[in-house]
Parts: sequence; structure tokens; C-alpha cells
Amino acid sequence: MAIADACAAGSLPAEVALVISDVADAGILDRARERGLPARYLAPGNFRTKLDEAAESAYIQALRDAEVDLVVLAGFMRILKGEFLRTFAQRVVNLHPALLPSFPGLEAWKQALDYGVKVTGATVHFVDQGVDTGPILAQQTVPVLEGDTAATLHARIQEAERALFPATLAALARGEVRVAGRRTIWPPRV
Repeated sequence: MAIADACAAGSLPAEVALVISDVADAGILDRARERGLPARYLAPGNFRTKLDEAAESAYIQALRDAEVDLVVLAGFMRILKGEFLRTFAQRVVNLHPALLPSFPGLEAWKQALDYGVKVTGATVHFVDQGVDTGPILAQQTVPVLEGDTAATLHARIQEAERALFPATLAALARGEVRVAGRRTIWPPRV
């Protein structure tokens, strides 16, 4: 909803064309509909960690029908590969709750806490064929405090994400981001 809020406020020069969830009763679908945003559930198929071929085709078609310019992943816990990434090459952006390349994959905040780092954070990156390996667009640090639990650390990371993601998407929308190999170059405004 931070992205929709930024669009409505004009700080993100874009519009939400479609909200899709792979969870039928996801709260985000209700919140999107309450704001008048198109929202729909699409079944993910038979696999737990990725879309099956039929589901991938359905997602691609729904996004094409909505005429999206950029696919923004937030809380989408499936790996995208193959035809999806070919169809939306360099147009899929993900939010990850750690400072990549450290702690890719699931429960990154818990990985950071268990490892004992003093600083973690959030990363916005382009999605490629790997798991959390695409070019990094922006990062925001979050300190790990003495006495932190996985829940308290995750809550602070989510707070940083709510500012970082819309600001990074705004820089993309304004054409301020240039990808040079694996590096992205832009003036951070976060």
C-alpha cells in the first residue's frame, strides 16, 4: 500500500495497473479493492516455490492485459524464471528484507539475526534468473539492536522498506536509473 500511497500523493509518477496475489485470501487484495485498484487472485499452480507453466502463462497474460510497464514484487514468495523473465526482461523489481548479496532467500531477517550481524536492511533489485541475485537498485540499512527478536527486527526492516521501495520506483519512473552491467547508477534520494 506504500506504493499506492506514493502514487496517489504524486511522489511516485506512476499508477498501479493491477494487484495480483497468489494467495486467495490475501489482505492486499481487499485493501487494493477498497482503494478502487484492480485486484485479482491467480492460482500459482502445483509447486510451492515457483509458478507452474499454466500459472506462469496466466500471470503473463494478466500483466499484458493490464499493459504494465514494470512488474513490482512485494511479498511474492515464488521464484520467477523462464518465460516470465523473458517477457518482462529488466522490468521486474523485487524488495528483499536484507542487504543483498547477504542473506538471500527466505526469512532473511532471521538469517541476519542468527548470523550475528550488527547491521542489516532492505534491498530493491532487478530480478534475474537467480535467487535474489539481480542488479541492486537501492539499499537502506537497519541496525540490529541488542535484544532484537526476529519479529522486532523484521518490523524495523519493513518500516525501512515502506520508504525505500516507493522512492526507488520513483527514481526508475523518472528515468534516473541506469544499469551498467551488474551495477546500477542513480542519485539515491532515500
